[in-house]
Amino acid sequence: MAEKYVTLAEAAELEGVKYNTMVQRYNRGSDKFKVKTIKNGNGGKDAVMVAVSSLSKPARQAWREKEKLKELARLPEPDEEEKAKPDRPWYVDEDLDWYISTYPEKYYKAVELGNVIREFLRYGGAGDKTTWAEEFAQERIGKGARTLYRYVKTYLTASAWADKLTKETGNDYEYLKVLCLCRKPKEAGIFPSIPPEMKQCIKNIWFNKDFAQNHGTMEMLYYKLGQVAAVNEWEKVPSYQTVTRYINHMMEDENMRNAHFLVAEGRREYRNKVMHKGARDTSKLKVMEIVMGDEHTFDAWCSYKQPNGKVIAIRPKLVAWIDVRSRTILGDILCKDGNSDILKQSMLKMIFSDPGGVPEYIYIDNGKDYTAKTMTGVNRKARNAHLVFDNEAHGFYQSIGIKDYHRAKPYEPWSKTQIERSFRTVCNQFTRWFKSYTGTLTGSKTSEKRDKDIQRMLKNGELLTIEEFYERWHQWLTEVYYHKTHRGLKAAGEEYATPYEVFTREDRYEKPAPPKSYCTMLMMKEDGVRVYTSGIRRWEHWYYSPELDDYQDKKLAIKWDPDDVSVIYVFDKNGRKICDAECQELLDFAPGVPQKALEEHIRNQNRQLKRDAQKAKEAQIPFEEIYEGYVGFSSTAGGIELMIGNKRKKGEVVAFPEDRTWQQGFRKKEAAKASEYINSKGQDALKKLRAMNE
Repeated sequence: MAEKYVTLAEAAELEGVKYNTMVQRYNRGSDKFKVKTIKNGNGGKDAVMVAVSSLSKPARQAWREKEKLKELARLPEPDEEEKAKPDRPWYVDEDLDWYISTYPEKYYKAVELGNVIREFLRYGGAGDKTTWAEEFAQERIGKGARTLYRYVKTYLTASAWADKLTKETGNDYEYLKVLCLCRKPKEAGIFPSIPPEMKQCIKNIWFNKDFAQNHGTMEMLYYKLGQVAAVNEWEKVPSYQTVTRYINHMMEDENMRNAHFLVAEGRREYRNKVMHKGARDTSKLKVMEIVMGDEHTFDAWCSYKQPNGKVIAIRPKLVAWIDVRSRTILGDILCKDGNSDILKQSMLKMIFSDPGGVPEYIYIDNGKDYTAKTMTGVNRKARNAHLVFDNEAHGFYQSIGIKDYHRAKPYEPWSKTQIERSFRTVCNQFTRWFKSYTGTLTGSKTSEKRDKDIQRMLKNGELLTIEEFYERWHQWLTEVYYHKTHRGLKAAGEEYATPYEVFTREDRYEKPAPPKSYCTMLMMKEDGVRVYTSGIRRWEHWYYSPELDDYQDKKLAIKWDPDDVSVIYVFDKNGRKICDAECQELLDFAPGVPQKALEEHIRNQNRQLKRDAQKAKEAQIPFEEIYEGYVGFSSTAGGIELMIGNKRKKGEVVAFPEDRTWQQGFRKKEAAKASEYINSKGQDALKKLRAMNE
């Protein structure tokens, strides 16, 4: 067999080394290399050719593979079908990791087949190669030589692509020699049996707003698709299984599930459950720099005594604040229904309790209690009016030393995540221990609701009172929650993992609390009134002070203590105090009259007046009106008049018209007609009386 030679550059490429390295190897051991020199016809340096047999075994194998590739390059032109196939093989752009994880068995079979092909390409012995190839193919792969040659062709093509891409990018693409022997994965998402217009029709039905909001099923869609196909005279409708696979492909592989959720559930639910939420780094905050406020309804029941003495079952409501940095719950108050007064008490408890303090900023719920004008100083409908506090926007929050507040947007609970998650912790770790637990109120599944006979438990005295419920809650809060490892603090990388440790040991925002006497004044209720000559009218009583004489017919502001309404405090429009107006009637009634007691007293008075007026009215009903048709007692038949005087019948009082024509002419005619009518009625009555006497 004739010796084959390659240049030093080609030899370096086959050996996998640099050209200079190959030259140095030749210079150090020229006797080991079989070479020949070819003179340069242009007068340049002679070219040194190295025999392939002088190279290493891997280099000789690589040379044989390249020669096979050159033979393939000299094959005849492909037919039209071959030309229609893409030039770039599928495995060149395939993700190797995805293929191995998806088809591991196919990949490792291709690895073994690659070893067989490389062994076949290394064959260099004498003899009939065709016969040997047939025997080799039957022995190693169990198929004929034709299949073996097809594998070899694919392998060599992949080798050429690997060399080409390596030169272009500098990366290693040897894996293509294995991936090319794998079966091409079936292309998904084509659905050739569904034409484009039918695919669009399926999307139109599936994403129809009314259809999606009613949670339309695939069966409904397929039924409607059949009707549309009949109208459009489509020849064939794919099977139900094909349509369902297309819808699943559309939802999962084409990532249209969220879009369908938006159409079906609306914007609010989409923003709540699907829309991306940003993560906040709370570790950069100081303790008491930001606190969040909200109201939580417990998922357990307790008994509550109403002002009228009736005992009912309620879900107690928790009004509380949470420090964003430490997750410490502060200012906790339990009540039946929250309001601005309860919220004020909660804030003052947060300020003066231990742990506690004055926060720098607050993040409040959008509810009317938190955004009332008494709290913010501005109308709650003006969302941006709170950005800068001024004299006109002077509410309770600013009065106790808070710099600014931020309102959460409606239906966006994720904006106050810390307190919402804390309430979920309360449900899971506290209220589930109560026998009166009836399930999570905000649970989306009805299976989370627990069926309990709360009225029976109330009747049997099995429910805790709201005072006992608060004792259990406060015990759990201070002994368990404060000192238990908090998952949110660990995730934030805090040095301390319990709320109480973070609250007491980390840097905090410090501001002195206002005097308690000043806070007591802030707790007073406020309203606007008009000053009359007799003073100020409030709760059906008159309040007076000599200083009010200069403000008659003017509007002033008043404040009062709900626990003592015998005195009200009057202020002018600039907030300066004018006087203390007293009610002499209430001062005589009691030295201190609570507003609730006064309002209840007035209600009792009104109820008494109404009750007695009704009794008097019933006592004045004539006997003949009660018993219609009774003839034993009648004023017409000789009944006694109680009081002396002219008795006017109903309907006789009329207003005289001012028209002179009527006064001069028609009046006499109307009077004559009226007298004739009375006479006729009188005659009828006399006839009836005579008949009765007979």
